[in-house]
Amino acid sequence: MKQLHRKDLFGWSVFNEERNLDFHSVLWVRPEGNVAIDPLPLSAHDRKHLQTLGGVKLVVITNFDHVRAGWLMAQEYGAKLYGPAGEKDLIPFSCDVWLDGNEEIVPGLTVYGLKGSKTPGELALLLEDETLITGDLIRCHVGGELCLLPDDKLQDKSHAVDSLKRLAALPGIKTVLPGDGWPLFNNGGDALRRLAASL
Repeated sequence: MKQLHRKDLFGWSVFNEERNLDFHSVLWVRPEGNVAIDPLPLSAHDRKHLQTLGGVKLVVITNFDHVRAGWLMAQEYGAKLYGPAGEKDLIPFSCDVWLDGNEEIVPGLTVYGLKGSKTPGELALLLEDETLITGDLIRCHVGGELCLLPDDKLQDKSHAVDSLKRLAALPGIKTVLPGDGWPLFNNGGDALRRLAASL
């Protein structure tokens, strides 16, 4: 796993040849137990690294298309599994906690429900008011600039834009870590606002 912009944040990725971009997972290392977000399968190297970091206590899935290795990781580490309540009927396993949005999962990690994306209950996560972690709706295909899912993938563009604008209005965001594409370690809030203003 790679250390990200904070000493307590790590990530691992898989390059998708069909879409020509990286898919990402995030690990927040915390004394009370580590949180894995949208976990991809681990390489042997990353599995060993994760063990040295203390394993996983909680797994969060942002949307149905990011189920990935979430259930397997929860089983392997005895972690609690959190998923989007709006996608109970789509996710092929039961989560310990179903999230609607606008709630704090653990101190410092707040979940926001998004509308209009390609799945009905997508979530975004805000870590300590400054790092936004997104699933599919908000992505970064070109370094430094955010974009929305293409219109033909959205269930409702007006709701998707409203969801984006709600996140863009949050004060203090510095970093945006999309599930798909490039991370924005600096000026992420500015990029969010530029995207919102363009729609």
